[in-house]
Amino acid sequence: MGRHGGRNDTDGQAVMRVPEGARVLIARSPDRAGDLVAALRKVGADPLLLPLIDFELARDQHSLDVAFDALGAGAYTWLVVSSVTTVQALEAKAAERGTTLSRWLPGSLLVATIGPATRRFLESRGVAVDLAPSGQQSGAGLIDIWPEHQGSVLLPQADIADPRLRRGLEARGAFVQAVTAYRTVDYPADPRRSLAACQPATPLGHNAAAGPDGDHAAAVLTPEQAKAEIGAGRLAAVVAASPSAARRIHEDLAPLGGCRFVAIGRSTAAEAESLGLTVAAVAEAPTASGLVAAVVRSLAGRASPPPQPAAEPTAKDTV
Repeated sequence: MGRHGGRNDTDGQAVMRVPEGARVLIARSPDRAGDLVAALRKVGADPLLLPLIDFELARDQHSLDVAFDALGAGAYTWLVVSSVTTVQALEAKAAERGTTLSRWLPGSLLVATIGPATRRFLESRGVAVDLAPSGQQSGAGLIDIWPEHQGSVLLPQADIADPRLRRGLEARGAFVQAVTAYRTVDYPADPRRSLAACQPATPLGHNAAAGPDGDHAAAVLTPEQAKAEIGAGRLAAVVAASPSAARRIHEDLAPLGGCRFVAIGRSTAAEAESLGLTVAAVAEAPTASGLVAAVVRSLAGRASPPPQPAAEPTAKDTV
């Protein structure tokens, strides 16, 4: 596979615990929440899932195809990948061409990313990462360490991506071609355009929400059920892993009352605060262990978990 070969490791877990049985709502879909579900259970929490956003194929497939073909032909010096979803969109393009992403990328290509989750995901696919921030794990952190005048950059992103990463790279002298790799939509995605439906088999297995240790799957709530649980004081915290998730939590669940809002990073926290949500804790690193530590901090001093519901939600999805 050439130079794009790497390792796959796992996060360490927080050693502190939450009040036993504290119910923590994760604003993620089952296929993306497995590690966090398992990590929360290890510290005594009872995780639940609230899928709010999903991902569809980019509407402009022609532009993405042209950029992806140019990428394989060696037209770019750098590929900058800012999310796991971007990797999945590129994998779908490689699969259309009968190959894998690691085989499609030329050996001379340099790859940069932002957070450790995306780095591990790339490396699990055999794609080596050449540059990633070790301090502030965000677009701003990558801009801070970006070497000046480094040639052409392909930046595949979501349709709602913050333009500051592109502008920051250009300010450092890079020639950046930004292209929409996927669309962010309300959950669930249109089955005819769902990005997940285009995915090749993944190492995460069929039931990712069950966690890597084979735990039983977490229950999935609808927004209506989650709002009722918050209103009844039965949720201790809600975890948002993106600014778009923060917006949906505000739209669908506010006011949060005693339910603590926990953000994966500064941009998510800033979005929540701009909407009037109180941020109880921000993860120091955008990882499962970082989020768990933030949940623990947010619940510090809570004497007991919120009361348990009389019965499980009737419209749940344990897939």
